[in-house]
Amino acid sequence: MRDYYDILGVSKSASENEIKKAYRKVAMKYHPDRNPDNKEAEDKFKEAAQAYSILSDSSKRSQYDQFGHAGVNNSAGGFSSQMDANDIFSAFSDIFGGGGSPFGDIFGSAMGGRGRRGSENLKISIPLTLEEIYEGTTKKIKIKRWEKSKNSSPSKCLKCKGTGEVRYVQRSMLGQVVNVQQCSECNGIGYTGGRDKKTATINVKIPSGVSGGNYMTLQGEGNQSLDEGENGDLIIYFEEKNHNLFIRQENDVYLECALNFCDAVLGKEIQVPTLNGKVKFNIPPGIKNGQILRLKNKGFKEVNRYKTGDQYIKISIDIPQNISKDLKNKILDLQQSIGDEIKFKKISD
Repeated sequence: MRDYYDILGVSKSASENEIKKAYRKVAMKYHPDRNPDNKEAEDKFKEAAQAYSILSDSSKRSQYDQFGHAGVNNSAGGFSSQMDANDIFSAFSDIFGGGGSPFGDIFGSAMGGRGRRGSENLKISIPLTLEEIYEGTTKKIKIKRWEKSKNSSPSKCLKCKGTGEVRYVQRSMLGQVVNVQQCSECNGIGYTGGRDKKTATINVKIPSGVSGGNYMTLQGEGNQSLDEGENGDLIIYFEEKNHNLFIRQENDVYLECALNFCDAVLGKEIQVPTLNGKVKFNIPPGIKNGQILRLKNKGFKEVNRYKTGDQYIKISIDIPQNISKDLKNKILDLQQSIGDEIKFKKISD
């Protein structure tokens, strides 16, 4: 599969506006109305629309930059970016405005059934703790979806005549523009009746290392189709819950450790909490305030790769605010032993 940036002819640092201009140029060149009965041009037009649908979306682009095609492929149980006729139409209308093509009807009724697939999809979000993300987990979820009815039969929608789309023809300086919208009567299905709303229980296996903005697709777990077409998909988005101790940055984990003055001077063996339990760790003598220590491979695994992040511990020296008279005298004695010279240094880069 070709690189999306190469398809549009832009660099990986291209701005959103540059990507939009590049897509407009490629889409105009290979548009089916300009290249009738040209299968190669049609494939390049669809290829460009696929690339634009990913690179024009900041979260999808980030996934693609990080994971490549594996991060946005369309496979069951994997991370995906589904691309169908509706997505191509949306990408094209985003460029030209008004939801239509400057050359007339882009897709025609032949793609109407395929476009209905998108209306059958369901989208949900699952909140995950950092511990669940670290280990990977299985979630049992309940969803409400349309399933075929045993008590009634579907009938063709009178408003759209079974196409699932309503078309409005307009004229502009560029020619005829056909604005295609989802039928509001049947929600793009093409039929009314014949289905009942039911609750389904589904087990979702979530791999370790996912992050907020990632999503996976369970094929066929969305609304059930009324005709002989495929059932819709269930698209699951992941959300990260805030943790009361850890902060995540990409695959690394951060937390702060407050040491008293004595432990900072003498060093100490401590128990450091991690996302899968506590581990022993030696604080070296003479550690400085703000110094950062590393626990190797205690971060998150990178999805579909063998690389693992680290856990970082930021040291802070805990200065007591209220001290007894006895402790104050001991500190004064220590001050006399150490000396009270104040030194100034240039800030290091």
